[in-house]
Amino acid sequence: MPTTLDDMSPLHDTSWKPWRRASPLGTQRPTKADLAAALHSRHGREDVLPYPIDEQNTGAIRVLAVGINPSPWTAAVNAPFARPGNRFWKSLATAGITDHVVDAASGLSPTDEQMLAELGFGITNIVSRPTARADELSATELRAGAQQLTQRVEVIRPNVVAILGVTAFRTAFSLPHATLGHQRTEPLKDWPETVQLWVLPNPSGLNAHENIATHAAKWRTVWSAAEET
Repeated sequence: MPTTLDDMSPLHDTSWKPWRRASPLGTQRPTKADLAAALHSRHGREDVLPYPIDEQNTGAIRVLAVGINPSPWTAAVNAPFARPGNRFWKSLATAGITDHVVDAASGLSPTDEQMLAELGFGITNIVSRPTARADELSATELRAGAQQLTQRVEVIRPNVVAILGVTAFRTAFSLPHATLGHQRTEPLKDWPETVQLWVLPNPSGLNAHENIATHAAKWRTVWSAAEET
């Protein structure tokens, strides 16, 4: 079982291989019918982590990016932030965290899974149920998801957790006055004191307050904080 980033890296762990399911649509982008089916299935998508079991990822994650919940496109192709127009992957590349812009519109490639594993960059959600918009989630769903996330963070122990969406964060963690940036974790019940918590803007193209450059600047700050931990 890996205990450090070097132990986890596929460059050092000869038994490592991508474990996530490929897109059920093959190399095709989803049709309107596929999106509708994904939405009504209520099935989300698999996390992007080096290993399938939380305990296997202990100490192997620099940054755990936490989306609010999957879009129908993401659910349809089993890949995070897959909808064209989402700024997530372009922001990471602009920030210099990834060496290219990941194209997840028809699924996440094994090569990109390996790159993220080597970086120690994980991705999950607060809520697994797909919706067309994050504001379609109930407060009950968000708070239950935040509780489960806290329990998982206690096990995985990433250097930094970055939650993408301040409005949902306020509801999920019952912090109505929270703002973007580094968060004090003392008010959060059971949050591990060694794990930094940041809130970043939602990368959806619907967020008119941000652009790729501003997202990237915030990601650079978070990545630097994770490397210093």
